[in-house]
Amino acid sequence: MNYLAHAYLSFHDPAVMTGQMIADFVKGSQINALPAPIQHGVRMHRALDEFTDKHPATRSARAIFRPSCGAYGGVFMDIVYDHFLANDDALFTPATLQTFATEVYATVGDHDRILPPVFRQIFQYMRTQDWLYHYRERDGIFKSFSGIVRRARYFDRPATVPFSVFEEHYLTLGDCYRAFFPDATAFMRQLAKEA
Repeated sequence: MNYLAHAYLSFHDPAVMTGQMIADFVKGSQINALPAPIQHGVRMHRALDEFTDKHPATRSARAIFRPSCGAYGGVFMDIVYDHFLANDDALFTPATLQTFATEVYATVGDHDRILPPVFRQIFQYMRTQDWLYHYRERDGIFKSFSGIVRRARYFDRPATVPFSVFEEHYLTLGDCYRAFFPDATAFMRQLAKEA
């Protein structure tokens, strides 16, 4: 899962949301320096990533990307899930997605003093370019794919390669999202109760 899904599956809990957003940048024992509620968010993020990787719908979706994207298929698929979440009419309208994105930026910004330095830099781009809202748009997905390709050490193809897979298999990838996301929501609601 990518940033929008991790934020959404924090259920408006500020500490959990912050922990989920920074989790990929918290290494080893660094977690122990964080307040306990934010540690819980980091652990929820990691549990969601593991749940996502093992889910049959995710495995099917990643198989679509694998022939042209290899191991990076999973990274692209995480962004694709955010696209379908942003367009899920049962969860968001364009206006409520914008409101939610603004809430996330404010919440994470309120925790600036504990943000890992690399995430702090990324977060500035995220907020000023409004990534969370623009996952809704296909152009936003292309820009996200382009960012991955630019930073990828072992992926030597242009962003048009994964984007063409996304476009060609759009309906099937949407079906994978719809098979996956209710299960992920139930899983995360249970974890949230264990805080």
